Amino acid sequence: MAFVHPALFYENEAEYLSGTVPFIRDGLEAGEPVAVSVPAPNLELIKQELGEAAELVRMLDMTVVGRNPGRIIPGVLRDFADRFPDRHVRIIGEPIWAGRSETEYPACAQHEALINLAFAGRRVTILCPYDTKRLEPLVLDDAALTHPVIQDATGERRSPVYSPSRVIDGYNRPLPEPEDAAALRFDHRNLAQVRHLANEWAMAAGLSGTRLDDVQLAVSELGANSLDHGGGSGTLRLWREEGRLVCEVSDSGHITDPLVGRSPVDPRTAGSRGLLIVNLLSDLVRIHTGEGSTVVRAYFDTPG
Repeated sequence: MAFVHPALFYENEAEYLSGTVPFIRDGLEAGEPVAVSVPAPNLELIKQELGEAAELVRMLDMTVVGRNPGRIIPGVLRDFADRFPDRHVRIIGEPIWAGRSETEYPACAQHEALINLAFAGRRVTILCPYDTKRLEPLVLDDAALTHPVIQDATGERRSPVYSPSRVIDGYNRPLPEPEDAAALRFDHRNLAQVRHLANEWAMAAGLSGTRLDDVQLAVSELGANSLDHGGGSGTLRLWREEGRLVCEVSDSGHITDPLVGRSPVDPRTAGSRGLLIVNLLSDLVRIHTGEGSTVVRAYFDTPG
């Protein structure tokens, strides 16, 4: 069985449950591993409807594990599916919910498109619910581009506009300029200053403990990537925006593989895994890349 990636369009709780619970029960009856990663209120609905059978399903709150859309493929979907390489696996993933910000949404849409590349040829079915009452029409239009099959209360149909590459490329846009930012140009001679400046800004933003360490490590990895793959130098910029600390590293490199940073890497394998680390540590990652230029922004939620 090849990879299957349907979008479930639902208008209310009844349609949500009728589209998700039979999918789960069919998987359990077939002896297939099943995982559900959706926002907490929907997770509770599914748990209540499944009853005792919910104990047989891996249940995750997507607003926590999928806070950063770039983390979902390696940290949620592949983390589960790769445990069962010889079995068909079922997953429900709801990465887009009402309340996702305009800054977050492009990364969400690209994530949905990239699922098709990440699981091509795999014996995996990933069902993605979309709330048609609360999500903007653009979101539903993009869902038709990123999912080959659409399901709703009327049945199932092929998407006539399915084209994930249009979404991957379409949201690879120049990022808006900040109003004010601290900047540091770096190369191999002053890479330590990158970590030091990021630490100062993170502490000033109220981050501490492991979150302070996360900022330092993410910025260090981005700086090292610039030295290794971005022409040997780069620029760090830092600012605060809408309750987040933003750490941006730009250089003259070009990311040509759209799945970079989204594939789990065996720690015994040599090679760079910087973007994977950044995705796993950050609350949001936005990337714009093209010939001779790459900009990576890592966002960290700040207290209060």
